[in-house]
Amino acid sequence: MRGIAYAIAALAAVIIMVAVAKMPPQSEQAANEVASAATETVSTAVMDDEGTLTLAVPEMHCSVSCYPRVKELLENTEAVETVELAAQKEEGMIDNRQVIVHYKAGFDVGQALTALEKEGFAKSDVVH
Repeated sequence: MRGIAYAIAALAAVIIMVAVAKMPPQSEQAANEVASAATETVSTAVMDDEGTLTLAVPEMHCSVSCYPRVKELLENTEAVETVELAAQKEEGMIDNRQVIVHYKAGFDVGQALTALEKEGFAKSDVVH
């Protein structure tokens, strides 16, 4: 009796997996496309006014080597005034891999992201 129950459960699991795999991801795909388009617009923009921008740097793992490299690289980018590490839960540890960039008019976001990628910080992107 137990064997029959396991067989039915396994068959039900397979049917559910097949049904989920065949479902069109239209709503999720559409949301991703809208988000991607919005990020791409900001990511390739040259800023007209001064302001602040938060960048996610997923490859930034340590506060001793990685963050100083990111900070120096971005501060050497034209129109960047300062770069600071976003708030962390624990001092000395990077658990929030984001930096806050204070920039002047003319800051080229795309150029900054390209520079980060060339330095080994791939997948860096605009958060806010």
